Amino acid sequence: MRMETATAPGTRGSANEDFVSVALPASGRGGALVLLDGVTPPQDNGDCVHSVPWFTARLGGALLELSVSRPDSALADCLAEAISRTADAHRATCDLSHPLTPQATVVLARWDDEHVDHLVLSDSALLLGAPDGTVTPVLDDRIDRLRATGVRVAPLRNLEGGFFTAAADPAVAARAVTGRTARSGVRALAALTDGAARGVEVFHEDDWAGVFALLRKAGPEALIARVRRMEDADPAGTAVRRGKPYDDATAVLVEW
Repeated sequence: MRMETATAPGTRGSANEDFVSVALPASGRGGALVLLDGVTPPQDNGDCVHSVPWFTARLGGALLELSVSRPDSALADCLAEAISRTADAHRATCDLSHPLTPQATVVLARWDDEHVDHLVLSDSALLLGAPDGTVTPVLDDRIDRLRATGVRVAPLRNLEGGFFTAAADPAVAARAVTGRTARSGVRALAALTDGAARGVEVFHEDDWAGVFALLRKAGPEALIARVRRMEDADPAGTAVRRGKPYDDATAVLVEW
């Protein structure tokens, strides 16, 4: 079994707000992966005394433990419990009702001999590779659909009719995109934060099948290096407009 991860901050010397981990339980059956993309807040984040990396480390650690130790629990239930645990860890010191309290996008996958379960919340991506070479992206496309209407997206965070991230309310777990695929139908899977998916979603130089092929051939570091070359060609973000000229980028590949 092959498992590879790579991550890089958007700006050298700055904190990387992504989180990635893969676990293989001691039972020897199955495994799980967790990928989080911390949401960088503007200056006003509700006076939370904790950083986004603190939040993603707490949430990611809880998600990994729960998804492995509770194999019979749905991934959405694991996410709800992990959000509750993380909120309890700073409820006494921080205003968790603020819309910009620390938060993150989420990708979860868990597999055994029979099935691959998945969960995606917000704009990170999961790719499922079938034995015949078909690549199926699993996406939560609410942000893209909102942008297509021309509305301002940021004020619609975690609101009905908007889009959702993992922050302090465990109820958002029910908003995630979830599903199950027969294990025999998945040869490999990959998870990408939006910073690693920019070749497809921002620069439009790649497609999901090409990204998956590069991951399998050369690994996650090669994918991140390719994205960095695209960013370097337009360092000010003038030719291709984007929220950040450079972004934290994280990718993980699991192949059977």
